[in-house]
Amino acid sequence: MVTRQTADDPPAHPDVRIVAVEIGFQRFLRLDVIRFSNRLFSGGWSAEHSYDVLRRGGAVAVLLYDPDRDCVVMIEQFRLPPLYAALSPWQIEVVAGLVEPGETDEAVARRETQEEAGLSVIGELIPLQRYLPSPGDSDESVMLFCGRVNAAVAGGIHGVAAEHEDIRVVVKTLAEVETLVDSGRIENGHTLICLYWLLRHRDRLRARWTNI
Repeated sequence: MVTRQTADDPPAHPDVRIVAVEIGFQRFLRLDVIRFSNRLFSGGWSAEHSYDVLRRGGAVAVLLYDPDRDCVVMIEQFRLPPLYAALSPWQIEVVAGLVEPGETDEAVARRETQEEAGLSVIGELIPLQRYLPSPGDSDESVMLFCGRVNAAVAGGIHGVAAEHEDIRVVVKTLAEVETLVDSGRIENGHTLICLYWLLRHRDRLRARWTNI
């Protein structure tokens, strides 16, 4: 492993002293080994120790809602890691993707909607919040949006062939969404947060996007 200090190291923080950062592994994913100490609640400093951090960076997830038909457009695709948690590899999710260098979160949301669902976002994107899916081991942060779409033209198989994506579009009414959530069928964090947000804010959202 080679010690490095680069622009993508964490920003300076008064409660952390970074001693060294090493790349332990890098392919599609990257694993950094960080030597550091941190401030304690007592006011002192911890001993120097090492920690592995999975470097994923920024991502975006988009809840696609049709207020006229009161339904949600989601996607289904094969995911290998859930098998290791003894869950189904066929996951129902909201559209999502990683932020590429130079892209804004909003641009990623619109691009991924087109690539994964074959749809275009109509008008504004409503920011929900940014959250950390796994703060104990990864730097990934996901910006959540809600976007308006026309579910009448939703369907089919989509994805970027070069990325081996095979993504099926699924359209669910709000009643079906409630059933999926209540029965535990939705198993990934960004989708759960988005759907719970919609179930809470549906009336306000429909009033904002329609004349009802």
